[in-house]
Amino acid sequence: MTQLEWNRRSEWPLTAAALIFLAAYSVQVITNTESLLVEILIWVTWAVFVLDYVVNLALAPQRGRWFVRNLHELAIVALPALRPLRLLRLVTLLRAMHRVGGNALRGRVLTYVLGAAALLIYVGALAVLDVEENAVGSNLTTFGDAIWCALTTITTVGYGDHYPVTVLGRCVAAGLMIGGVAVLGVVTASVASWMVQTVADETQAEIDAAEAPVHLELQKLSEQVQHLTTLLEAARDGRQGQMRED
Repeated sequence: MTQLEWNRRSEWPLTAAALIFLAAYSVQVITNTESLLVEILIWVTWAVFVLDYVVNLALAPQRGRWFVRNLHELAIVALPALRPLRLLRLVTLLRAMHRVGGNALRGRVLTYVLGAAALLIYVGALAVLDVEENAVGSNLTTFGDAIWCALTTITTVGYGDHYPVTVLGRCVAAGLMIGGVAVLGVVTASVASWMVQTVADETQAEIDAAEAPVHLELQKLSEQVQHLTTLLEAARDGRQGQMRED
């Protein structure tokens, strides 16, 4: 089995594992309680991600280069603090949304952006709440506060009524800021592109409507010229035939 074939076969199972992890992680963080079932689910999904990493490393044509280029994958499976990054596997769902978005490039881009923004906000809120809810002096103690913080951060508004006080929380907020700038930039570009395309289509329709009578007249003139040419050729042939008979 090649690495490409493994990635193709494991794509949806890893997505399912990420969804299970998302559900278990959400319950654990939002309720702020310990549950044996939730812990089992989190550890099982962690084992799935470790298996995927090991298989990819074993099947890589150039293992050293793959290892260096995928150090983030090792960090995600090795460091508990980075466990929310396992949810990046849910990007696979955006591919399905991409197929629903239609064939237009603008529609695909907008679908990706909206899906990525929703996922980024939710995962960012969970990650912030996970590291902040039990921290000393924290003002992010509920999921509602975390969602509000993620929304104001990703949209670069930053009211300042809720903010992280831990180092990891601030790192998550920094990631949301960078992601927010990228998301807003793509949305703005998509809207601008749609407006330009709409105006161009309307202008082209007006031009086509104005040129339609001209094209019709040209077609009529062309038909008349063709008819006259046929008559002239017939008259010339008749005159030549008469001359031969004389």
